[in-house]
Amino acid sequence: MVIYGVAALALCMLVGTLVGELLGEALGVDANVGGVGFAMIMLVLVTSRLRRKGKFPEPSEQGVLFWSAMYIPIVIAMAATQNVVKAVTGGPMAILAGLAALVAGGALVPAVARIGKPAEPLAPLTEQEKQEA
Repeated sequence: MVIYGVAALALCMLVGTLVGELLGEALGVDANVGGVGFAMIMLVLVTSRLRRKGKFPEPSEQGVLFWSAMYIPIVIAMAATQNVVKAVTGGPMAILAGLAALVAGGALVPAVARIGKPAEPLAPLTEQEKQEA
């Protein structure tokens, strides 16, 4: 049942938010520190374990997949907006830190691209595959 998947997602989100709030309080920060990340990791672990035991049927999985497809982009967009507002109002140091992270990430692209073995290119599509696409 789809509702069980949605319930699993909601429960993981509540627990993740609680853990993030407690971590923020322990660190002396007035914010939720990583609550969404904890929730997503917990959701992956819980659903994986339930799938292995055969207690997470396909309709329940569809409930999780639907809301995770809706939820994750929305949360990322909200967090990105908050970060930009904080950076612009936070002064030049926040902007410099963001630019430094951008430059460092761009500089690491060639190094990350070299990781792993080169793969063989895919074979060209057959006429039948072209017609099906």
